[in-house]
Parts: sequence; C-alpha cells; structure tokens
Amino acid sequence: MEEKEKNLEGIETQRKEETNEEHKQDEHKKKKKKDDGVEELKKLLEEKEKDIKTLQEKILYFQADFENFKKLKTKEKLETLKYGNEALIKEFIPVVDNLEMALNHATNTDDYKSILEGVKLTLNEFLKVFEKAGVTRIDAVGKKFDPNLHEAFYQEERDDIEPDTVISEFQKGYLLNERLIRPSRVVLSKKPEIQ
Repeated sequence: MEEKEKNLEGIETQRKEETNEEHKQDEHKKKKKKDDGVEELKKLLEEKEKDIKTLQEKILYFQADFENFKKLKTKEKLETLKYGNEALIKEFIPVVDNLEMALNHATNTDDYKSILEGVKLTLNEFLKVFEKAGVTRIDAVGKKFDPNLHEAFYQEERDDIEPDTVISEFQKGYLLNERLIRPSRVVLSKKPEIQ
C-alpha cells in the first residue's frame, strides 16, 4: 500500500507541477497579451498624436490663409472706396470742359443766346451722366404732395387747383437707384381762406 500511496503522491505532485506549469503558461500568455495590448495602445497613441499634429498644422495654415484673405479684402475695400467714383468722374470731365468753354466764350462775346444754348447743352450732358449713374430727377409739378419725395417750402392759395398739389419747384429732388438722396422743395396749393 505504501507503494500505492507513493504512486498517488507522485501522481498528485505531478498534477500539481502540471497545474503550476499550466498556471505559469497562462500567466505568461496573459502577460504577453497585456504587453501586446500595451504595445498596440502605444502605437495607436502615436498615430493619434501624429494625426493631431497634422490637424494642428492644417489649422495654423488655414488661420494664416484666412488672415491673408481678410487683409486682401480690406485692401480691396479701401481701394474701392478710394477709386470707386473714377468712372463717374471720367463722365463729368467733358461736362466741366464744356462749362469752361462757355465761360471763356461769355467773356469774349455779347451773344447771350449762344451762351444760353451752351449752358443748356451742358446741363443735358450732366443729366445724361446722372442717368448713367442711376440718378433720376423727381418729377413733382402737377403731382399730389408726397412727404416721402417732397419737402413743402411754401403754400399758395389757389382756387383753380386741388389742395396739396405741387404748383412749382424751388429745388429739384433726386433719387439714386430709387432711393431718395434729396427731396424736391416745392410750393403747394391750398384752399383760399374765405374772408
């Protein structure tokens, strides 16, 4: 029986050793898995850090690009404000030339009719330039008073014209692309006061 007990102890020892060996192998595998997981996480972290760095560089590039764009637009805006009226001014130069010629002619002659004709032609040139620029005159005479377009300057008693009708203009009014830039200063009709 002792032999059996020794055999059993040997088998039990062998089992313990095998279990310990298996346990060590399992621990080794777990440790290896853990080390592999750590290595994988380190690689993933490095990749993400590279991605972050790339994105940060792109952001800096876009910020610099946007700043340059803003500077360019500011410069363009200033130039537009500075030279925006160039085309209009070029249109007025011949009108000024005609006025100067009319003045020179007026000093050298007594022919007022030709001077008057020259001034009328020059006025028509002015109005054409205005029209090209989107400026139109307000036609007020004979119309009902409109406070959006007219400024009452004076009222005149008239029984032949309906009240609040524009009789005459003291000063012409102008619109720029349908926006009022100066109202017409007008004389209005009113009912005569009965004495």
